[in-house]
Amino acid sequence: MSAARDPRPLTGEPLALDLLNTRWNQEGVTRDLLDDTEGLAVWLESNGLTGRHRADEAALRHLREAREALAAAVHGSPRQAAPLVDAVLAHGRIRARLTADGPAEEPEFADPDRGPAWLAARSYLQLLERAPERIRSCAGGGCILHFFDTSRNGTRRWCSMASCGNRAKASRHYARSKKS
Repeated sequence: MSAARDPRPLTGEPLALDLLNTRWNQEGVTRDLLDDTEGLAVWLESNGLTGRHRADEAALRHLREAREALAAAVHGSPRQAAPLVDAVLAHGRIRARLTADGPAEEPEFADPDRGPAWLAARSYLQLLERAPERIRSCAGGGCILHFFDTSRNGTRRWCSMASCGNRAKASRHYARSKKS
């Protein structure tokens, strides 16, 4: 896998959801970008984190832990998931600063290998503050991707209209035409 090409069908979501989307289904098989450090390098590059964070085994292990914590938070009960997400967040903090451009916040990590995982967990908290009801799982049958619904009316159902949305519409059309 090359760091220049991200093979996932959905990218560009907020960092927390993009981390969840490192697992996806392709032709009935679940693929995992975080199978190895090469995939981690792809993920770091796709999210503008290359250079600030290393693609090593420790970072990969911490990122997989964060992915499991976020999956529990998105799919499970907040009470059960909170300790898992908090365990990831315990390894970093925000440092407030005054810069020449004004106030700024800067993440700090005791262990840099925990940085990407911490940033993803922090991203999830920001989504919860912004609009938790817009954190969605794709409604496409067999799809395991996630997205943040930015549609005006908040009714987006699929990760992509071109793939899952089109399949659902084609399936409904076929069902209607078969009845006729």
